[in-house]
Amino acid sequence: MARTRFVTRTALAAVVAAVAAVPQISAQSAAHRHIGHVADMWRDTPDQVGLLVAAQMEAEVAAQHAGLAAGSGDLGGIQRHVTHVLHAIDPSTSERGPGNGYGLIRAASGAAQHIGLAAEADDASNAVKTHANHVGTSARNAVTWAEAIVEKAAMVASATDMESAKAMAEEIAAMTQAILSGMDADGNGRVTWQEGEGGLEQAATHLRLMKEAEGLG
Repeated sequence: MARTRFVTRTALAAVVAAVAAVPQISAQSAAHRHIGHVADMWRDTPDQVGLLVAAQMEAEVAAQHAGLAAGSGDLGGIQRHVTHVLHAIDPSTSERGPGNGYGLIRAASGAAQHIGLAAEADDASNAVKTHANHVGTSARNAVTWAEAIVEKAAMVASATDMESAKAMAEEIAAMTQAILSGMDADGNGRVTWQEGEGGLEQAATHLRLMKEAEGLG
């Protein structure tokens, strides 16, 4: 009897070891994978950070140099710093600059795309679908403002007088702040996620709410 129990235990241990050796299939849902691409990691961003994080990093650089452009006391200084803003928004516009080389437009567009894919996944919950609209709308607002900056920057580059260049630099600085923190477009004292208002801060807030609702931390 004792020998039988020993054999049984040995067989059971062998089965457990065999099961442990089998590669485990990830239980992560399709919706959660796309949320992770936006929030935590994407394969080609600097240091493989999430797409929204990459957008925020580029936006901070753009806002810093937009402020320097607006505060510059000479035309050359304004144009130089606006070029630096452009590098953070779209590095294809300049070979060198202070941005991370990924570009705000690319990162924010990617964030909007992947959060949309999360919402479209078969296993997306109502919380994912609701907050994905909020995140995506705010990210697309950031892209719209960034594209407007690219157009305005071209005008700054060709400006020949200080007054007009400075006025446009101030507009660019205001748009970079909107990208970062949104803007109160309807003047009601609040900045929401809605079209024309939400920026990357609002996108990050609703991404956090989504992750909490999904138990993603």
